Amino acid sequence: MHENNHYDLIVIGSGPAGRRGAIQAAKLNKRVLVIERGRRVGGVSVHTGTIPSKTLRETVLNLSGWRERGFYGAAYRAKKHIGAEDLRRRLDITLNHEVEVLEHQFARNGVDTIEGVARFTGAHSISVLGSAGMSDYTADKFLIAVGTRPFRPAHIGFDGEHIVDSDEILEITRIPRQLVVVGASVIGVEYASIFSALDVKVTLIEPNSVLMPFLDRELADEFLHDLRERGVIVRFGAKVVAADVVGSQHCHLKMSDDRELHADMVLFSAGREGATEGLDLAACGLETDARGRLSVDKDSFQTAQPHIYAAGDIIGFPSLASTSMEQGRIAACHAFGAPTQHAPEFFPYGIYSVPEISTIGMNEEQARERGIPYECGVARFRETSRGHIMGISSGFMKMLFALETRRLLGVHIVGEGATELIHIGQAVLNLEGTLDYFVENTFNYPTLAEAYKVAALDAWNRMPRVQPSRETTVKALERARKVVGG
Repeated sequence: MHENNHYDLIVIGSGPAGRRGAIQAAKLNKRVLVIERGRRVGGVSVHTGTIPSKTLRETVLNLSGWRERGFYGAAYRAKKHIGAEDLRRRLDITLNHEVEVLEHQFARNGVDTIEGVARFTGAHSISVLGSAGMSDYTADKFLIAVGTRPFRPAHIGFDGEHIVDSDEILEITRIPRQLVVVGASVIGVEYASIFSALDVKVTLIEPNSVLMPFLDRELADEFLHDLRERGVIVRFGAKVVAADVVGSQHCHLKMSDDRELHADMVLFSAGREGATEGLDLAACGLETDARGRLSVDKDSFQTAQPHIYAAGDIIGFPSLASTSMEQGRIAACHAFGAPTQHAPEFFPYGIYSVPEISTIGMNEEQARERGIPYECGVARFRETSRGHIMGISSGFMKMLFALETRRLLGVHIVGEGATELIHIGQAVLNLEGTLDYFVENTFNYPTLAEAYKVAALDAWNRMPRVQPSRETTVKALERARKVVGG
């Protein structure tokens, strides 16, 4: 093998995990190659996932005048007639900018990139099929960050126009009048609420009995109530057994309970699977689970082959762009013996629905399971001055505090700006702060962040007035750390 084709690290995939791992390795003065099978760098996150869906959301909220309807009524529109081309225009501008930033980052850090499909030919060797033909490369270390693709079961009649997956929804040439979303996962809920804001008649189908079971139930119930208030039909407890296109702009769905649904567009969003096809993982001694995902050591992100790492959606939960970036960076540091910290136990989870949802730490169910006595405080956005100014009629913040230590256990927000507001709670939670921080400190007024103080005071009003001694507090904090850490 020619010396120029040998690298310290080869990264397969240029999404959040791949690019962060590649740049980290380059900063450690390692020779790095990134292989991207798409036409441009960025991976799923930039081209079909995180960035496009959030851009679509922002475009819809702006063009529809959604944020002003609290003042001017449900019939208010910033733009009277919104077409698919309106949504696509802003999307293209944003994606081009993201790609240019990434290309500049790779160039600035001396990271080589190549377009093509990678296939392992041995434990330390790969072949890449690109536009110029086949090329072979070797490396000391590998990082697999190929991400996932939508799960497409055989009983769903995908045609890319009327029945689409969560990648294809970004390519639609018309806005439907009636949309059925199959799967109340994060992606399904985001798109269902976004199209509802465009006044599309939306039906959301979920075979389970609850909406996003990892959420605090009170938060999920508030969001569900908001959806139904806007006319979204939510059906739990039935599976789609068949979905077909039966005429021009006419889709037919048959349910497991023998009910039938009709719409002019169907979005199937019930899970994703690892994009590992073609990698020939057996050649390097690896295998995936039934959904094409790889198992890794959760501290180092090493696979069963110690010199091969995996990060991002390909390793499963939590499958967030934010956590994937950290996984890629930690993997690169571990691969080359650089010091790094473990990923934090608590990280924010953001759902870019309409309205937004964000959460960090424990919910009530988890606190009860761990046997931690707690108290809750709630602040509704409509009760804040900033909420009045913005015309917000729904949304709230909920905070959990340990009774023994007064320590913050969790923050759960549904409403405008939730994904930004959560970071105040994140800082206090990870620094082991208590209720007293929120009660004693001053927040800008008027802001939605003031809800932290309102919710803390709400909890304080229900908590014992006797302050524990410092010795009692220290002992209780030590117990809490053991419970939380376990």
